[in-house]
Amino acid sequence: MKIPPVLQELTHYRSALLGLLIIGGLLAIALYTVITIPYDEAIQRWRAGEEMWGDYPRNAVPEWFRLFAGNSLPTTLILDSQTPGQVRKESQVVTDEMRTADMTFAFDYTSDGFPNEINLFLTAKFQQKKPQATMIWKTPDGRRIPLGDTTVGVAERFAISTDQRLSLKLDGRAPEVGLFAQAGTTAKGETPVVQKGKYELIIEGLTFESASDLNAKLVVYGQAHGLAGTDHRRRDIMVALLWGTPIALAFGFLAAVGSTMTTFTIAAIGSWFGGWLDAVIQRLTEINSVLPTLPILILVGTFYTRSIWVILGIVIALGIFSLGIKTYRSMFLQVKEMPYIEAAHAYGAGNLRIVFRYMMPKIAPVLIPSFVTLIPSYVFLEASLSVLGLGDPLLPTWGKVLNDAYTNGALYNGYYYWVLEPAFLLMLTGLGFAVVGFALDRIFNPRLREL
Repeated sequence: MKIPPVLQELTHYRSALLGLLIIGGLLAIALYTVITIPYDEAIQRWRAGEEMWGDYPRNAVPEWFRLFAGNSLPTTLILDSQTPGQVRKESQVVTDEMRTADMTFAFDYTSDGFPNEINLFLTAKFQQKKPQATMIWKTPDGRRIPLGDTTVGVAERFAISTDQRLSLKLDGRAPEVGLFAQAGTTAKGETPVVQKGKYELIIEGLTFESASDLNAKLVVYGQAHGLAGTDHRRRDIMVALLWGTPIALAFGFLAAVGSTMTTFTIAAIGSWFGGWLDAVIQRLTEINSVLPTLPILILVGTFYTRSIWVILGIVIALGIFSLGIKTYRSMFLQVKEMPYIEAAHAYGAGNLRIVFRYMMPKIAPVLIPSFVTLIPSYVFLEASLSVLGLGDPLLPTWGKVLNDAYTNGALYNGYYYWVLEPAFLLMLTGLGFAVVGFALDRIFNPRLREL
């Protein structure tokens, strides 16, 4: 298979090879994302709440942070009584209707750091009388810390980490710290030290109906999760980073194609026909040049809709009569006077045939570099709207991640990964298309060719 001449010339520029590698990687990620995570599923997952992300830690750093932090970043531990072999469950008959439902959650804790949070999810099966449950925490050194008791409905969450009464029992420490700290290091002024070893959560359950049952799931949330970490709603940020890639590329490509091709076509038609048509096009271009694009999009997003496809249409409409028309017009006026155009007109070629078959192909190579460099500008425009809170609320995009990070004080709270990951992808996209566009400009523009 013969390599196109343009690609052969691009290989002479190392920066262009880097740009092609970046663009190829982004396209591969976009294709992988669309295949593995369908559009509807991505929206459902990103907008879901605790029912989907309940087992994920809140504001957890990426897993690869553990390469630098060592053993101080624990991972999430999940023990479910309905999963065979994870929990020891015992039941004894007390009376004809009353039965015990005891469960023991045993696990080894080996990390140097404390968990992020602890939650206990209780589920019960009953007709009228709700089961009762008493929770006891047992440490490796034999201490038994009562967590409390509760009446269990169909589905209950016992938030151990937010239990203020338990915190008072632990000398004011947060429960996720006090329950895992060595004895004597939980007092105020003391630096808590993790006690490693075997822990047990004992649930003493009691049911009051013969067909009643009680189950529980213990989640000890870690401080690290996944390749991209999690946000304030426990969502895996990787979903937004992956789906942000095809959305950003599609928005940038469609906006660049729509605005560039219409501008190019209008400039060619105006240059050929001249007269009042060319004058009208120039006046519209001058009027459009003073219209502020970003404020207009902000007004649309505030008062009308935040749909990314409506925003895309408005971006294309505002880009039709851009100042590029004047640049292309100057080129077409030179092409219009060339001998082969006069010859085509002499043998009877129609006006539109001359415009589309002879004039536009002559200038088309100059269009390619500007088209490539326009793509990242539209990608940044979409991200800017999302950062301002005017992005599509349904779609997980890079700008939406940045907006969530800003709204929830990610930098103030030290969640740097939440900001740096989408920002890095935005800069990488801009770099890839920019260096390829500059190389193409050197190839197609004779004045920039290297001697």
